[in-house]
This record gives sequence, structure tokens and C-alpha cells, in this order.
Amino acid sequence: MEWGSTQAVDPLFFVSMPMSQGRFEILDGFRGYFLIFMVVTHFQYMDGSIIGHMTHGSLGYVQDAQGFVFLSGLIVGLHHARGYLTGRARRTDGKLLARAWLLYRYSLGLLAFLFLLPLLFPPLQGGWERFYADFFQDPTLIGATALTLLYQPTYMDILPQYMLYLVISPLLLRLVLNGRAAWVIGGSLLVWLPTQLGVHVPAIAGLESLGQNLFGPTFITRAGFNPLGWQLLYVSGLVIGATLAKDPDRLWSWFPAGGGAALVAAGVLLAYFLVMRLGQTLSLLPLDIVHSFQVLDNRTTLSIVYPINFAALAYAMTWTLLWGGQSPRRPVRALERSLRWIFTHPFPRLLGRHSLGVYTFHLVLVFTMYALETAVGPFSELGKTLITLSGITLLLIPSFLAESARTRMTAS
Repeated sequence: MEWGSTQAVDPLFFVSMPMSQGRFEILDGFRGYFLIFMVVTHFQYMDGSIIGHMTHGSLGYVQDAQGFVFLSGLIVGLHHARGYLTGRARRTDGKLLARAWLLYRYSLGLLAFLFLLPLLFPPLQGGWERFYADFFQDPTLIGATALTLLYQPTYMDILPQYMLYLVISPLLLRLVLNGRAAWVIGGSLLVWLPTQLGVHVPAIAGLESLGQNLFGPTFITRAGFNPLGWQLLYVSGLVIGATLAKDPDRLWSWFPAGGGAALVAAGVLLAYFLVMRLGQTLSLLPLDIVHSFQVLDNRTTLSIVYPINFAALAYAMTWTLLWGGQSPRRPVRALERSLRWIFTHPFPRLLGRHSLGVYTFHLVLVFTMYALETAVGPFSELGKTLITLSGITLLLIPSFLAESARTRMTAS
């Protein structure tokens, strides 16, 4: 194959429309990869751990949650856009809304686990209180607020915002497929921008003030992610996915074989964010530079540092997976082989195929670890590493159960 031939792209890559039983396998690999590192990140030991720092988040401002939210939108666009394109709009609407309802039921199960268990078994409170202490001050009110998704315990933040995004996805998909993709992206930016200016702050304060007047002083809202900011990732993924579902050849204009200015810009940005992250971690940067940069670093609202770093990394990785295998440069070819091995490995792909159940189960593991640490900790560094690796391995439990259920359904 000659350089630049689209025929040279490995058929596992999603844009070549290769699927296994209707699934885009490399995207499952990406989701599984992010789930694995969510365990590494979320197993936060009281006195820290070495393994907890061994993530890509230590090298920039791209974290697992960003990839997970973006991929959710991308997969919704790639998969569900076909329903609208083939005249099954109402059925597709139903699937998206049913998915949101399923997520809410999963959230209820997690809330029961996190709220009822420490009430029934008070020793658990010590291990969990640092992650949602408000609940233990007024379990009835905070529990009721959590049912409305206004109060979200630590690490449950992705589920409520994903429900919201699924509910608005039918409208967004219709707009994109009717040639209004620019409108959708523009609207997403207009929703994202006020969160960067703090417009949402008085609204939240007003809501809490109203709640405290109506229900008591312990009423509070809580969320680690602002869904109005983070929707930028989901909507961008949905627009890209739906556009490719309608016109797969658009990909080659976005990612030309030679790379071009976009790839150079992505590389420069990645190098810049790497320097800024390591410079702050190792205290190598002047304080005035650090303070100026920190103004732009607000993960809760997805401030500008995060989408720019994510876009640069996503572009560079996608280009490498598409064209790196044909590059005349040996390091680029080696990088392509490494990335493809990681994201097409059966283990992350298995986890990614059942990402909803795996994500929910990983939260059970995380809080179980916190209770265990409170009861018998602290752990040695070796112990922390083994516990974290065990948690990753245990993610196979919901995956195997889901695979078995799918096999039984197929057989029947």
C-alpha cells in the first residue's frame, strides 16, 4: 500500500465501519481503558499512593472522565444516527430515553448502597464520611435531594449528566443530520461560555437559598461536574459521530495523511500542557506563571485548558491510529502499534462493551476499599498497589455476567 491510501487503515478502526456484532470495537477499547484508570484514580488512599499518580492525568489536563463523556457522545452519534437515517426515528428516540431511565435506576441502586449501608452499619460511616459528609448531618433531606439528582455523592457525577445528555440527544441528532451541525456546536459553546464567566453561581446560590427556606438549613446541592460546562465534550462527540455516520468520507478531510498544520498544532499544544503540568508538579515554574495558568484551570466547569488539551490529544491519537502505520518514521510506526495493541486488547474491549455496569460496579469497589482502609489500614505501598490491581481485575465480574446474559438471550 502506498502512503496516504485509505485502504491501508486497519479494519478494526471505527471509521472504516468495521464492527463486530454491531459494535465499534476500538471505541470499546478506549472506554475500557478509561474505566481501568478510573479505578487507579479513584482508589484514593488516605496517605496517597505511588500507583495513584501513574496515569495520563499526571502528564497534562486530559483525564478519564473527559474521554468517557466524549466517547459517550461519539458512540451515540455513530450508532443512533443510523436509526434516524433509516427511518426509525421514533424507535431510536425510545432507545435513548430508555437508556436514560436505566441510568437513573442504576443511580438509585448506588444511592441505596452509599446511603443505606452506613445507616444500617454505622462503622462504615468513618470510611465514607469524607466523601459526602453532608448526608450524615441530615440523611432524610440529603437522601431526598439525591433522588432529584441535585445532590451527587463523589464519583457519581457522570451518571446524572449523562442522563441529561441522553434526553436531549434526539433533538441534537435531528439537527446534525438535517445540516445544522454548526448550530449545534455554536449552541453548545453558548451554553459552555456562561459557566466560564460564573453566571451559574448566583443561580445555584439562589436555588440553595430557596431550598433552605423551604426545607431547612441543611439543604445543599452538590456535583463534581457542571453539566452545562461538560456538555461541550458530549455534544462535540455526538456531532462528530453523527456526521461520520451520514458521510464517513468526511474523516479523510479532517485527518489528511500528511498531517498538516492541525497535527503540528496538536503536537505543540501537547508539549505545552506537558510542560505546564510537570512544571507545577515539580515546582519548576515561576509562581507568577503558575498563578496565571491556574485561573484557567477549573475542572468542575471544564475550563478552557481541558477541552483544548483533550482536542489536541484526540487529534494526534486519531491521526496516529489512521496513518501512523504507514509513516516513514520508525518511532511513529512503533507508537501506532503500541496504541493499537492497547485499545484493541480483549481486556479493555470487554470492559468497554459493558461500560455502564462496569462503571457502576467500580464505584462499589471504590467505597468498599475506603471502608476496608478505615477498618484495617493504613496499607503499605505494596499493599496499595495490589489492592488497586485487584480492583481492576474485579471489573471482569460485571463484564462476564453481562456476556453470559447476552449469550443466553442469543441462544433463546
